[in-house]
Amino acid sequence: MVAGRRARTLFLHGLAGKAAVWDALDLPVAADKPELPWHGMADPAWSHLPDPGRIVVDVVTPGHDVVVAHSLGANLLLECYADGRVPPRPTVLLCPFYRPAPADFDWPAISYYLNEFHRTFTEALRVGETARFPEAKREWLARALRDQVGPYGWTRWFETYLRTPFLDLSRVDAPVLVVSGVDDVAARPDDGRALAKGLPRARFELLDGCGHFPMIEQPDRLAALVRDFLDEHWS
Repeated sequence: MVAGRRARTLFLHGLAGKAAVWDALDLPVAADKPELPWHGMADPAWSHLPDPGRIVVDVVTPGHDVVVAHSLGANLLLECYADGRVPPRPTVLLCPFYRPAPADFDWPAISYYLNEFHRTFTEALRVGETARFPEAKREWLARALRDQVGPYGWTRWFETYLRTPFLDLSRVDAPVLVVSGVDDVAARPDDGRALAKGLPRARFELLDGCGHFPMIEQPDRLAALVRDFLDEHWS
């Protein structure tokens, strides 16, 4: 990394997440961790407009040397890179959603992501500060989060996923580290692997024993990966 200056790093959380999900990461960076409009139990008004990518455009500044983004945040950032609204820079994409061809989406996939949408929130509650709660309470909270996100929030997320085959990945010419978890019930490891393969300068890391929230489940391992990435690419 540059001598005498820490990388100014922007952290973008996923749908129904919160800025605090990054707190366990021990990184030598100047961190910006905004609470994004789609945070947990947020007012769903953010999803009533058709372009949530505009929020990413507003929070990523020329002063951000590096971006680390998770789930929906990762996908919106990738889309803004690919359509030229945000200049690419060294980036870590955690558990992104990606399919390289329209035919990769079928009716069973849509049924799974619609009817089992709450499972992602169940996983978050299992590994976070709510892990101490009884399972029945965590399940209730997961469904409450799903209901708070609502049909519009789900639609904005799934629209972003459906657009991934049409992204011009050749425009994302900065180094990218793509990280997926073997046990992710939301973003398949194959999604991350295919995305890294399609990007010009990407590397893929698959974390054993990890699901959709590596910054909570394996913060030390993730921090080591990010530090190595910074040492190699931020200068």
